[in-house]
Amino acid sequence: MHNIYALMKNHLVAHILNRVADYMELRGDEFRTKAYRRAARTVEFLGEDIEDVAAQGRLRELPGIGENIAAKIEEILSTGSLSLLERLAGEYPVDLDSLLSVEGVGPKTVKLLYEELGIKTLDDLEEQARRHRIRRLRGMGEKKEAMILRNIELARSRISRRPLAYVVPLASRIKSELLELEGVRRVEVAGSIRRGRETVGDIDILVTATDPHRVMDHFTSMDLVEEVVVKGPKKSTVRLREGLDCDLRVFDDEVFGAALLYFTGSWEFNVELRRIAISSSMKLSEYGLFRGDERVAGRTEAEVLEALGLTYIEPELRENRGEVAAAAEGKLPDLVNLSDIRGDLHMHTLFSDGIDAMEYMAEYASILGREYIAFTDHARYIDDVDAYLRAAERIEDVEVLAGVEVNILYDGSLEVPDKILQDFDLVVASIHDPGNITERLLRAMEHDPVDIIGHPTGRVLGSPDPLVDMERVVERASELGVALEVNSNPLRLDLRDTHVRMAVDAGCRIAINSDAHSRGALENIRWGVITARRGWAEPDDVINTMGIRKLRRWLGN
Repeated sequence: MHNIYALMKNHLVAHILNRVADYMELRGDEFRTKAYRRAARTVEFLGEDIEDVAAQGRLRELPGIGENIAAKIEEILSTGSLSLLERLAGEYPVDLDSLLSVEGVGPKTVKLLYEELGIKTLDDLEEQARRHRIRRLRGMGEKKEAMILRNIELARSRISRRPLAYVVPLASRIKSELLELEGVRRVEVAGSIRRGRETVGDIDILVTATDPHRVMDHFTSMDLVEEVVVKGPKKSTVRLREGLDCDLRVFDDEVFGAALLYFTGSWEFNVELRRIAISSSMKLSEYGLFRGDERVAGRTEAEVLEALGLTYIEPELRENRGEVAAAAEGKLPDLVNLSDIRGDLHMHTLFSDGIDAMEYMAEYASILGREYIAFTDHARYIDDVDAYLRAAERIEDVEVLAGVEVNILYDGSLEVPDKILQDFDLVVASIHDPGNITERLLRAMEHDPVDIIGHPTGRVLGSPDPLVDMERVVERASELGVALEVNSNPLRLDLRDTHVRMAVDAGCRIAINSDAHSRGALENIRWGVITARRGWAEPDDVINTMGIRKLRRWLGN
């Protein structure tokens, strides 16, 4: 699913359903809380446009969506809102989006804070925490008040950022539109998008053009623009209808490389490059690398980096996490590419909570160039293992591994006995509920049939990260020969980049998988590749860059 509006529509529906669930939890309605939460999750991780599903009359075929919730989804799609949510919001007039983004604050806490202290907004919460009034409430205390206060700033930054996959199609559309203008020679998206950061706060675009004024006139009048913040001959800023700011800057060809380098790298990365320049009696800026008044380099990024004594640094690495020193020594990793991925080892079909049959998933995987795939439907849905295995054997488009995803229970045991799991070609073990994550993962990896730990931390972007001791998990996975997954779902990206780096450094293998629940979601693997690149992963670090025979040997060992 490439269309930005389709992505945003799915996000809107899931968001509204989740908010209804939050209000139901405030009311103490446990049954409806679970029902709306499950429906929201189905839409959130759906690999196709929810509007298309509704138009085809397939809403009621989706897991957890019956007549009542299907009608609610249709209302959201037709009106952009939900009357039920508006009624519920009238009962509790609080800014749930902001308050629930604070780690340690859930719907029940919001209810307590509103009823006892009249807290409605993030500012109210911060004020009452600083006045030490939260600690006096039942079930709170001094430690929880301090934790909430610490997490408020983090929540503010989280609210303003969007998942990378939601922003890239939007930035690409702007780039394509600008490239169509007469006199525009080059357009590049820079900033955190080019670095592949998991979330994006704004969009940075650089242009070379013969007529900058025409470029700025067009940019500030695009249909996507809601408000022009500032307009100038060389730089303009607009606020887009999706709520993001977008900066456009025009540069001359001879300095474009220096500008792209400057506006791509993190602040820390740019400081380090300027330090190197100064140590060589040079000066570096977005307008080039200078020795005195002479521009030494600037036309290309490689030219500037070479003049600084560095080999080319891929955009995803430009965070000042050791890549500059590695470039000076010629020891940068040969990063994994999407073209290196030969198979996909985590996906779901109609046998569990997927919405497409095995045949359709395999056919589309083949179109995407996959040589092999693993069906990994949830074990709890597979009533007849033999029928499942036979169905997998009948697939002809690609080579198929008949796998399974098994849930890791709270004590670290698996929901299915090892003797049954031995019948599958591949076993992905995952946690799908919070709590005790580190110990559960460590125990689950001890089970001999387990090959991959799926979405290891269980995080969802936009929510507080679960607490996991990843050093222990990575160390044990490396010892046992268990791969850790980079789940490519745009709302997960789990492992995150820093955890990938930790795994790579420890010699622990990773698997970059789509976790697709529909054909279209198989394409999401691109986001996992970007995350792995940010974690310095090379092809040999990734098990699904192997050919099928080598992979089968790895699984057998």
